[in-house]
Amino acid sequence: MGSEEEQQPLLHGIDCPTSRISDLSSTVIEEFLEQPRRVAFRCWARLAAWESRVLWILSGSSIAVSVFNYMLSFVTLIFCGQMSSLELAGASIASVGIQGLAYGIMLGMASAVQTVCGQAYGAKRLPAMGIICQRAIILHLGAAILLTPVYWWAGPILVAIGQSEDISVQGQIFARGLIPQLYAFAINCPQQRFLQAQNIVNPLAYISTGVFTLHILLSWLVVYVADYGLTGAALTLSFSWWLLVLICGIYILVSPNCKETWTGFSWKAFNGIWPYFKLTIASAVMLCLEIWYNQGLTLISGLLPNPTISLDSLSICMNYWCWSLQFMLGLSAAASVRVSNELGAGNPKVAKFSVFVVTGTSILISVVFTAIILIFQNGLTKLFTSDPEVIQAVVELIPMLSISVFLNGIQPILSGVAIGSGWQDIVAYVNVICFYIIGLPIGCVLGFKTDMGVAGIWWGMITGVGLQTITLIILTARTNWNAEVVKAADRLKRSASEEALNLVGAI
Repeated sequence: MGSEEEQQPLLHGIDCPTSRISDLSSTVIEEFLEQPRRVAFRCWARLAAWESRVLWILSGSSIAVSVFNYMLSFVTLIFCGQMSSLELAGASIASVGIQGLAYGIMLGMASAVQTVCGQAYGAKRLPAMGIICQRAIILHLGAAILLTPVYWWAGPILVAIGQSEDISVQGQIFARGLIPQLYAFAINCPQQRFLQAQNIVNPLAYISTGVFTLHILLSWLVVYVADYGLTGAALTLSFSWWLLVLICGIYILVSPNCKETWTGFSWKAFNGIWPYFKLTIASAVMLCLEIWYNQGLTLISGLLPNPTISLDSLSICMNYWCWSLQFMLGLSAAASVRVSNELGAGNPKVAKFSVFVVTGTSILISVVFTAIILIFQNGLTKLFTSDPEVIQAVVELIPMLSISVFLNGIQPILSGVAIGSGWQDIVAYVNVICFYIIGLPIGCVLGFKTDMGVAGIWWGMITGVGLQTITLIILTARTNWNAEVVKAADRLKRSASEEALNLVGAI
């Protein structure tokens, strides 16, 4: 690669205006970036265009999957909000305190699938991916069994943590209807990460869109026409999630796109389950600490004076915050897959460049979302409620919501990079310090010891997320990507045992 003659064709492929961006490959980009030359601005522009194209092919559908799956719960809460403020508060507290608990665990555990499957796909070790997915489903179902009593006795649990009796009763009704959804979570989370790791995202988007459309119709029939109340709303949500499981399962079994990665059910999934469980725990802790932090602040708001108004206003804002977060989580999933694929393929410079492009893209998107929140604040609030007290309380929280939405443009993307690189244990420590040692106490002091109320609690959340974002920026900036390639290769070498399939090495 040292002579001018050897370098010229490589440069020509990137610098030539007539060459097609789609013809470039990660290998060509990696070799180009390794050259010790000044790179012209037009070359960087073409590189950014290439990476953006790859990213949006992957993330466009990933965003649709993330948003539409979240919108299932979002729409359900809108229907609950049209019943009464009390039923909205009950459904919200169950959605946050009970469903959010399971969501954090399942999503966190599934990030281990994203790490190992993504790197296995980049290294072309395809048959191992189906075993990883099956192993993950086994562990997820075990977690679902352990969580079932929490759903069933949601009422006493909510009362024990300080929620009012009326709200807790409604929350228990809603939570019991969500028990089937818990087991759907346990299967669908690994299914989605298994498909995303091999860049199969368009079918997932079509499935999620179709199920979401059907869910709106079913919710209207069950809640408005049949008048089955909270129980009907929760069971409809559970049914929609099981549709996702069924359709995704059929796709994996029959699609030719999965014929190399899914080779059938195997007892090998039970081999080496302990080392995989250790990575799963690290992954779950990382994301659970993050998700539970936000959910916990909502639970704390139920301890404030006038808890119905506090819960309704905060839950409405959190739903819009979570909606924008789901968009970014789709982008984050794409970033995770891009980084893990490139590290598995031995392309450290492409992985680093991908991080820059996806972070810049997400910041621009978050600016747009922030503007939407500020401009349409009243109309967005009235989708949930017509109660003037709740509407006024939401309007007062809009400045904090806007800041949180903007931070979504950075923090989830860097978390996705961490997942793709296998840094879950490091980020778990960061989350403990930023969220629970710093952010949560600040939120409690401002919320209960001053007259700020819900706004004080939210400022505590912003403080924690802001510190976590700064820490992740520093961590990412100081990363030795060549060393990460070595770690990925070592991880996959340990995971490639034909006999034991111990699919996780030391992270």
